[in-house]
Amino acid sequence: MSISPVEYGASLRIGSVEFVSPDEIKVGLDLEAPDGVAANAGTPRAFPRINSYVLIATDSGFIVSQVEWIAVEKSPFPKRKGFQDYGLIDLPFPLRKMKVSPLGLLKYDGKTFKFKRGVQSFPSVGEPVLIPTDEQLKAIVESGDKRRVKIGTSPIAANADVCIDPDKLFGRHLAVLGNTGSGKSCSVVGLIQWSLESAKSASGNDDVEPNARFIVLDPNGEYAKVFGNQGRVFKVGDIDNPLEVPLWFWNSSEWISFTQASPKAQAPLLRRALRAMRNEVFELSEEIDISIRRFLATILTSAKHERSAGSPWGSFPRPKNFYEKLCRWASSIESLLELLDASDTRLSEVSASLEAFKNARTGQYPTYEADIDEINQIIESINNAFGQFGGREIDLLPKSEDTPNQFMGDTFVSYLEALAQETGNEQFTEFLITRIKTMLADTRMSEIMGDSVTLSLEEWLNSYVGENNAQDGCVTVIDLSLVPAEVTHIITAVIARMTFEALQRYRKVNDEGKPLPTVLVMEEAHTFVKRYKEDAENQNAATVCCQVFEKIAREGRKFGLGLVLSSQRPSELSPTVLSQCNSFLLHRISNDRDQELVNRLVPDNLRGLLRELPSLPSQQAILLGWASELPVVVKMNNLEEAQRPHSDDPDFWEVWSNQSERSISWEDVAEEWQQRNDD
Repeated sequence: MSISPVEYGASLRIGSVEFVSPDEIKVGLDLEAPDGVAANAGTPRAFPRINSYVLIATDSGFIVSQVEWIAVEKSPFPKRKGFQDYGLIDLPFPLRKMKVSPLGLLKYDGKTFKFKRGVQSFPSVGEPVLIPTDEQLKAIVESGDKRRVKIGTSPIAANADVCIDPDKLFGRHLAVLGNTGSGKSCSVVGLIQWSLESAKSASGNDDVEPNARFIVLDPNGEYAKVFGNQGRVFKVGDIDNPLEVPLWFWNSSEWISFTQASPKAQAPLLRRALRAMRNEVFELSEEIDISIRRFLATILTSAKHERSAGSPWGSFPRPKNFYEKLCRWASSIESLLELLDASDTRLSEVSASLEAFKNARTGQYPTYEADIDEINQIIESINNAFGQFGGREIDLLPKSEDTPNQFMGDTFVSYLEALAQETGNEQFTEFLITRIKTMLADTRMSEIMGDSVTLSLEEWLNSYVGENNAQDGCVTVIDLSLVPAEVTHIITAVIARMTFEALQRYRKVNDEGKPLPTVLVMEEAHTFVKRYKEDAENQNAATVCCQVFEKIAREGRKFGLGLVLSSQRPSELSPTVLSQCNSFLLHRISNDRDQELVNRLVPDNLRGLLRELPSLPSQQAILLGWASELPVVVKMNNLEEAQRPHSDDPDFWEVWSNQSERSISWEDVAEEWQQRNDD
């Protein structure tokens, strides 16, 4: 027998409003309200339950509220609902109450329910409180636009699909937080895998991979095999894809932190040496073409400066001084011509223009002044020769000490030693130079950042950030597990900074000024993005590394670089980085300090949801922030065994009880450790 809408609505009633304030509403439950399982809303489900949803009927729609606590209050007399109850004796009677937090408004447009965050008007005391139907629950949890990627279901909302918009999730940074073993790594892998699968499905072409870029910094070596053909793995000692971060990538801050250069004596000298290396002031090659190109760049810059200053036609003796300078240039050009083959005519035009200028000013009383056409002709001839020797306009500009131009480590040390002798600072730079020499001599370090002059910046960007249209895969996994501890922070900082600066320059050179969407994933973020004390003079490697991520957190969104942090100790993370994360995926957290910090991430009226954090089972998490219309408990999708990171707990019992074999060959371990080769 069917029931009327009025009767059906009455069957969903569980209580009424007894107290109202802007951040909390107290509800008195009816005696007939479900006590354990509710079967009146369609599918049987647990009720009352902490963090579940209830509806408060108002004139403008239903106010969606979340249950914070449930309690029993002893009433001095029984609650009478009709004339038949007035025969009851006035004895203390238990009444159930609960506190709920208002989240938003659920409206019905005649066809579907639509949820909107925020409450404009609050209910009055006495308004009925209802248990939502399955349709209403799904409308609440599945609210929001551009729900492109399904990441799981909500166990407290009739297993409604929980979907996210990648633009929101990755565009404004995400923090995945939780204890060891709570499922963080699986969630990170899942978010990447499910996003790529959804993007491929949305493209409508299964033969074309998504044009996506994920760069995973993996300090524990957990992600090496999880992405299959979609991933490129770079690791120390790998034959096909060795991890390479050349020392000429390092900027001055990274050099100073690694060498522990003192700010007053050593750091300025180190910056000066780096500046010389970037500008090729110190001879890096014996090739005559490079020497001639440097000379032409110098005289071209000088000639343009003299022209701008008006020296060729200014008051005496400026024209004479300029004439003498050109004579010296002509003599140098003649010397360089002798080093070239007789058939090489690249310097002929410069030589001819300088000789013509000299010959026009011979005699007993020469006129040194020149006209603009003569000077322009000389400058044009020098510029043409400069181009023929491989020079570019950009080469004329002075390069900073942070420009990633190639140089050899041994050359850098030699120049630094010469510079120390020249300035009389040998006693102050001994430790500095020794530390650099030790690094270059250490095979563990030189393997990663040695003299890789054969690796160009373009090749590195193609390999690590990804080729055009992600032709070589969508995911780059950088295995840091075998990187020496002395340089782990520096290597991580360099990779993150180079990625960020590459995307900055991509947007600059892009005709439309559009960014290249890229996601940088940092595992064990509490190690690399650790809070530090402000000390301008003592910048250690960990501080420099954290500062790189702070800059990415502040500015990365403008250049298309999203940040995903995974950490088991959120209280140790940099407050700057954490405050820039707009979305959070919170797994089980039991530490008091970590819980206290996480509680500050949400408004007071939503903190009840976070009280469930210590008891969350594995694979479940709380999604909140910009990526979610409202905070929701989500059971993450299952991952296939092959897609899961290698982060399982050690199987002590199976090994101890001989159910799982573990043979030992310490000889192999020692050989690999000592880098011996007995073949």
